[in-house]
Amino acid sequence: MTSTLDPLPALVQLQQDVSSTVSAMRAATPLVHNITNLVVMHTTANALLAVGASPIMAHAEEELPEMLRFAAALVLNIGTLDTRWIAAMRLAGDLARQYDLPAVLDPVGAGASALRTETACTLLETARPAVLRGNASEIMAVAGTHAASRGVDSLCGSNAALEAARTLALRYGCVVSVSGEQDLITDGRMLLRIGGGSPLMTRVTGMGCTSSAITAACLAGARKAGCSALSGAAAGMAIMAEAGECAARHCAGPGSFLIHFLDSLATLTPADAAKHLIAAEPLC
Repeated sequence: MTSTLDPLPALVQLQQDVSSTVSAMRAATPLVHNITNLVVMHTTANALLAVGASPIMAHAEEELPEMLRFAAALVLNIGTLDTRWIAAMRLAGDLARQYDLPAVLDPVGAGASALRTETACTLLETARPAVLRGNASEIMAVAGTHAASRGVDSLCGSNAALEAARTLALRYGCVVSVSGEQDLITDGRMLLRIGGGSPLMTRVTGMGCTSSAITAACLAGARKAGCSALSGAAAGMAIMAEAGECAARHCAGPGSFLIHFLDSLATLTPADAAKHLIAAEPLC
């Protein structure tokens, strides 16, 4: 990736990296291990299959050491918490570090309860994920900043979380991906913006969680392509933007949106995704 501070060459290079990441992900068909919430398992698994990856959903501590040996990436999603799943996520995070697997942490509902916020912060500290991906309220809560939320829904735009995202990225050496009307992705030094998608994506449950799963698949693709985690995170959100935009053009409403979304994941091209990376600018 270019080190120039001129935003135009950086954008062109990163668009190429996004395209290469998507191509490499599909060629590799990476196995993505998900410890995710009960609400979204079906949607997430189908989305991973549609985009060209392979899902596994397993959270029993007893089998994690074996299962993760076969995986190319890990998703830790705190959407439906209980004490056993928290223990499993902590073990999976430790194993991912041991096996050198890129992980994505989705702090679903952080800020809505002390348990969620504390669990997200603990996993960020111990698992050291490659990517922290959430909405603006969740990212701000993990950073210790007050943010308006309604359960797992953000009442803040993505720009409101920019400083929190930058702080977390530099503190934990990770990429922070903030979803919203325009997605923001940063490693603390570079800020990327993803445009596109559709308002209908907020009317279907599991779109954020699906973003995290596809981001994990793209992290595996980025490794295969020799690209950065920043490019992998951008590729994941760019795929979501393209599929959401395409699905909205063909659907009649939220019910048929999901069907068209899965079809769009399967048919989009790497170039289709890359065009949704619309800005790259240095932060320092």
